[in-house]
Amino acid sequence: MAVNKHAQHILVLPEDDHNRELANGFVLCLDSVRARRIQVLQVAGGWLKVLETFQLDHIADMDQYPSRFMILVIDFDNDERRLAGALSRIPDRLRDRVFIVGSAKEPQDLVNARLWQHPAALLAGLGSKLEQIGYALGHDCRENTATTWGHPLLLANTPELERLREIVRPIIF
Repeated sequence: MAVNKHAQHILVLPEDDHNRELANGFVLCLDSVRARRIQVLQVAGGWLKVLETFQLDHIADMDQYPSRFMILVIDFDNDERRLAGALSRIPDRLRDRVFIVGSAKEPQDLVNARLWQHPAALLAGLGSKLEQIGYALGHDCRENTATTWGHPLLLANTPELERLREIVRPIIF
């Protein structure tokens, strides 16, 4: 379902299918009314493609729709400079409306760390373990906790998560 471009809304641009599953699980944590304010886009096909797609396809639309926010979901692949490099490609005028989050390595590492065993995720009865982890991340955001976000594989997201909680949380929770 497409979002209302004129109301506050969030687009999520995932790097790959694993990140898309995480994002879908997050959306499943929302009630049906709030879920209409967020849309998970097609997979970009790599972290550089996420940035290219954002630059080529979304900057102009963000200028046109000031109520649009974007979350770029990438793998950091154990590269401590990746987040800073990705953030440097976001125009200053949009920096307060664009967020970059991801796993320190690969999303599959979150499954191996058994993050899908979060009680809320298990109760949701979702199919994939990555969706369950996404659901647990959404639950953390809704409840303003860090049970899942506090895992070492996700700690690099702390600055972005603080901004997300301040700016985006009121839109979807």
